Amino acid sequence: MTEIGIGIVGGGYMGKAHAVAMSAVGAVFNTTLRPKLEMVCASSPESAEKYRRAFGFARATSNWETLVNDHKVEAIVIATPQEYHRRIAEAAFAQNKPVFCEKPLGASLDDSRAMAAAANGQISMTGFNYIRTPASQFARQLIADGTIGDVTWFRGEHTEDFLADPAVAANWRTTGDANGTMGDLAPHMINGALALIGPISSLIAEIETVHQTRPGGAVTNDDHGQLMCRFENGAMGQMYFSRISHGRKMGYAYEVTGTKGAIRFDQEDQNALWFYSMNEPEDTRGFRKILTGPAHPDYEPFCQGPGHGTGYQDQIIIEARDFLRAIETNTPVWPTFQDGMDVNQVVAAAMVSSRTKSWIDIHSV
Repeated sequence: MTEIGIGIVGGGYMGKAHAVAMSAVGAVFNTTLRPKLEMVCASSPESAEKYRRAFGFARATSNWETLVNDHKVEAIVIATPQEYHRRIAEAAFAQNKPVFCEKPLGASLDDSRAMAAAANGQISMTGFNYIRTPASQFARQLIADGTIGDVTWFRGEHTEDFLADPAVAANWRTTGDANGTMGDLAPHMINGALALIGPISSLIAEIETVHQTRPGGAVTNDDHGQLMCRFENGAMGQMYFSRISHGRKMGYAYEVTGTKGAIRFDQEDQNALWFYSMNEPEDTRGFRKILTGPAHPDYEPFCQGPGHGTGYQDQIIIEARDFLRAIETNTPVWPTFQDGMDVNQVVAAAMVSSRTKSWIDIHSV
């Protein structure tokens, strides 16, 4: 086993998740590389020191350049607001250090293209954790193996309700495209669609702000959006994204229909996959609930009991394992920065389509 010094830029919600993951991943997966929490960076010396003590880092700083340039920091996790992603990543790659960056890859398509170019063969990874649940990994296997035949249709959504109440005050989430629904929630399901079905060739989209003003100010980004798309393999698709869907807390859900069967999944019941096969007897044919267990990808390291389940933090630990494996083997791991850029390209195409009210070729954006 070999220690590797980890630096995390950002100590908030995702910074904590990645710090916990790096602390646990060696024990869960018996990784060859064993992370050492070397340095955490936050917006002020006081908050940085608070996170250092809480998460177990050796040192703290309020200057991300100090973290990136420190020789004991050998790999970097970016868990900051999107507008900082590009500068931090470019500086890290200049130091030949592997980089894991939370989604979306950049605050804009230009940013994500620049970040993918800066990676230039170095180890990079974009944080899309939901597609790494054992159930969704199993869904990918079933589709890739042809179990449900040729895919003909995909429906996906990422819906939540944290801004469903118009009385909720304006805040950082209600300002700037990167913090709107298309910048914040849509990338997860778009990434899921690309992972499950493959590249998108064209789309048409509608995006709008339902609550134009909130207590404290105007809303300058989108509340929800929908799109129809055509995948390069010929399948049809629909996706909907919303932060104003009453009753939905983690509505990352999809349905895939093929020529031999179908699959359904909902993140609010993340330890189950619904499967339909046309080969079942007519009198018992129907969707059946498959509870995940040790027979499914990346489940057994967490629990030996079928149906006992994994959780949100476990998805982040799986990401940490994959990132460490990429560093150890010097082999790219999906999703790389290029894959993160592909998601941003779909988002950008949807924004153009909504403005022009027309179908858009993804590669024209």
